Amino acid sequence: MKHLSKILLLLFILVASSGFAQNLKFGHINSQELIAVMPERDSAIVKLEKYADDLEENLQAMQSEFQTKLNTYQQRQASWTAAILESRTKELQELDARIQQYQQTASQEYQQMQQLLYAPVFQKANETIQQIGKERGLIYIFDTASGTVPYINSDMSEDILPLAKAALKIPADKKPMQTGAAPQL
Repeated sequence: MKHLSKILLLLFILVASSGFAQNLKFGHINSQELIAVMPERDSAIVKLEKYADDLEENLQAMQSEFQTKLNTYQQRQASWTAAILESRTKELQELDARIQQYQQTASQEYQQMQQLLYAPVFQKANETIQQIGKERGLIYIFDTASGTVPYINSDMSEDILPLAKAALKIPADKKPMQTGAAPQL
């Protein structure tokens, strides 16, 4: 009798755990692919490219001013007095230092603007993924973009990218907007 109860208990645990295991639901998504097709990202890219163009335009103006002053310096240096020559040399050095400082500052500002513009896009994507996970009763959603999942059985795991696109009203066949190269500041 004692062995029978142990066997029945073991059998009950096995049946219960196998039934429980069959109800586990997992999903996966490539979050980078989702973000790449979001209209908010396209808008952020346009704003970021405009910002980069403004920074680049200002840099080019500074470099043009430097080149003009350098050309004048090279053409007239022989006729200038020592005091004028020293003054113009110092002016060129200061302008060159300002250009270098501007390049460094502009690069930092570009990165800050990029983070500022992309933050709402990432937040919306994460909120959408979490909402779908709750609605579908999924236990985990693995992000295949991060490379932290060594194996996915696509037959056993649900790709929720099409659902996320639908929830965000993104056409299923939308391709990511191509971006220009980052500016050389």
